[in-house]
Amino acid sequence: MKKYKIGISLGDINGIGPEIILKALDHKEVLRHMTPIIYGSGKVLAYHKNMVKNINTSFINAKDVENVSFSKVNVINCADNEVQISLGKPTEASGKFAIDTLTKLADDAKSGKLDAIVTAPINKHAMQLAGWKFPGHTEFFGSVFDVKDQLMFMVSDSLKIATATGHTPLVDVASKITKENIRAKIQLLHSSLKVDFGIEKPVIGVLGLNPHAGDEGSIGKEEVDLLKPLIVELKKSGLLVSGPYPADGFFGSNQFGKVDGILAMYHDQGLIPFKALTFNAGVNFTAGLPIVRTSPDHGTAYNLAGKNLANPKSFRQALFTALDITRRRMDYKEANANPLKNKPKQTARFEE
Repeated sequence: MKKYKIGISLGDINGIGPEIILKALDHKEVLRHMTPIIYGSGKVLAYHKNMVKNINTSFINAKDVENVSFSKVNVINCADNEVQISLGKPTEASGKFAIDTLTKLADDAKSGKLDAIVTAPINKHAMQLAGWKFPGHTEFFGSVFDVKDQLMFMVSDSLKIATATGHTPLVDVASKITKENIRAKIQLLHSSLKVDFGIEKPVIGVLGLNPHAGDEGSIGKEEVDLLKPLIVELKKSGLLVSGPYPADGFFGSNQFGKVDGILAMYHDQGLIPFKALTFNAGVNFTAGLPIVRTSPDHGTAYNLAGKNLANPKSFRQALFTALDITRRRMDYKEANANPLKNKPKQTARFEE
């Protein structure tokens, strides 16, 4: 069984990222299925490990990704100097450290040296203090891989919600609800459900932009003028897509259980119900990249930093989701290259 190289960014060192990484990797199934490569600092990890009780996670320093141990947790040091840790605070130093680790991780991923990426949470303010120009991981990796369309996609076993406008201020959302953009997002969502999640004929539900999905144009025209005609076009092209649905009723009446994937129009419209229904069991996945990238479904949680209270479940789920999607992509590629070969799907399972 191939052990995939999973690159892990340490995230904001003042938050819970290092803690959840250490806890998530302290599981017998991790090293059995993958080779974790942490981009960060051995000293920072050691600092956080002193505050985490009852774990056996050990790690070794690796010079570079070509010289890792396949049976160990590896750390590639990305900081030349001592790093100042200020638990529970966004600082320029923590932002710069996160940028340096992400840059090195992205360089190795783009060079084909990694099989998948899992990123720990960052703080946007700290990143901006250090000169970062991106609203989030999704847009950063889209730029790195020169991908025109990428999709923020929150996934769990029972619920999969993508956002059409990602990290966009609410005041700017309506201007991005264009026919071209929504068509591209629906097509990308369809492709990801099929290739990355093995759903042969995905059923997609589209949420409306306005309250009550516009009420036939009385509370906004986007549904009548744009979304409904586009959905009709996509249906004619063979996609199983329906809507636009009022978001409140869609989740309140359990309609979400009848579709394979959902396209929300903006960040909170999708992420609030997702986190309410699946928090700490969900994963943030960036669809549309040439490499698999996942992260936990929560942020830096500064209020928990250094208290040994952070739950690693979502980060561990992100690790195994990245592994599963990587395998499915390989299976899909192989099946299309050799349609007569029926290779069984591999899924890495683990017990908490």
